[in-house]
Amino acid sequence: MQTGGGVGWPLIFPLVFFFAIVYFLMIMPQQRRQKKWQAMLDQLKTGDKVTTSGGLRGTIIALKDDAIHLRVPPDNLRVEVTKASVVQVTTTEEEAKK
Repeated sequence: MQTGGGVGWPLIFPLVFFFAIVYFLMIMPQQRRQKKWQAMLDQLKTGDKVTTSGGLRGTIIALKDDAIHLRVPPDNLRVEVTKASVVQVTTTEEEAKK
């Protein structure tokens, strides 16, 4: 006679396998992207040309703790945006290719 109460390894193994797959395919790549993006934000400096999540393209003219001031062409408007809104930094090599 078998007593109940215990869940055997054959039932737990597929769940552990599923969570491992989810971790390696979804969570780990997202953490890598987050670290890369944070490193890019930490390396921002005046003179860098950036693109924001809202589509603004401009040149950094001043840095603050959590914000940056951009000069946006064609009228050289000065705009303050959060650092978190920066999605891309354009280098001079990338501009030369265009």
